[in-house]
Amino acid sequence: MISIDDIAVAADRIDGHVVRTPTVPSPGLSGHLGVPVTLKLELLQRTGSFKPRGAFHKLLGLSDAERAAGVVAVSGGNHGLAVADTAGALGVAATIVMPESVPARAVQLCRAAGADVRLTPDMSGAFALLDELVAGGMTLLHPFDDREVVAAQGTVGLEFAAAAPGVTDVLVSIGGGALISGVATAFPGVRVWGVETEGADAMTRALAAGAPVPIAPTSIVSTLSAPHVSQLTLDHVRERVEEVLVVSDADAVRGTLTLAEQAKVWAEPAAGCLVAAAGAVLDRVGSDAHLGLVVCGGNVTVESLAGWTERYTATPFPDRAGVR
Repeated sequence: MISIDDIAVAADRIDGHVVRTPTVPSPGLSGHLGVPVTLKLELLQRTGSFKPRGAFHKLLGLSDAERAAGVVAVSGGNHGLAVADTAGALGVAATIVMPESVPARAVQLCRAAGADVRLTPDMSGAFALLDELVAGGMTLLHPFDDREVVAAQGTVGLEFAAAAPGVTDVLVSIGGGALISGVATAFPGVRVWGVETEGADAMTRALAAGAPVPIAPTSIVSTLSAPHVSQLTLDHVRERVEEVLVVSDADAVRGTLTLAEQAKVWAEPAAGCLVAAAGAVLDRVGSDAHLGLVVCGGNVTVESLAGWTERYTATPFPDRAGVR
């Protein structure tokens, strides 16, 4: 388990390399949900998500031999963008393995940063290719099964806690679990809630099984679609997170639209799912809560969001019973 001291070390190492993103109240969401809501706008981080924190912390700590071997990462989009960007900034060769389902823009941006992008049919195949490349000598930058990455993602929580001391409940999206593991460590004494989407619910299944289990992701939310979590992140969630809620893809998309309409924030469905789950959290804790939402990323194209909007908004936004 990482400690808040580990997060402080990470904060020192990445200082000057990443953006200290804004923490702001959201009058629109506060009115929409009926309680104070504060947002940590990590979508304003370089490359559009929180991921560069972990990538910089890991890269800056590599030995000369590890850097010379080149680094490799697997990603549904945001981790790959971060590794490509940070490796390019530090002069390290990077290979990014991605499923073919990722947006074309993510592939283009990784290549523009100088990375070699390798595409596979699905996320499970991406992790299999990753293992081959690591076995061939490349240095792994894992998105969530790495203490240094978890500690660096925890700097989001360190900044959030300092800027919003009145928050009682923090909602964090879960892919592989590094972000929520770090944030929960940085927010002692505050209830932290995880949110997944159906078909990208690897943490929920791991909690039920008592160990990480493989899944075949089916969610449209590719940035949350890890094929499994790690024992490291499972341990943190089991110990430090109140509960993990699961919402539908449709709810996540409608949550993204609510963020745009009420908070004036252009976010991806990986962040929109938090809005969909917020009502269920309030059902559990009551109306005296002050919610904090970690808006983890904004890497969604107009084309993708328009398509999902047309597909999912024919029916009204469901009530809280739609969250499990």
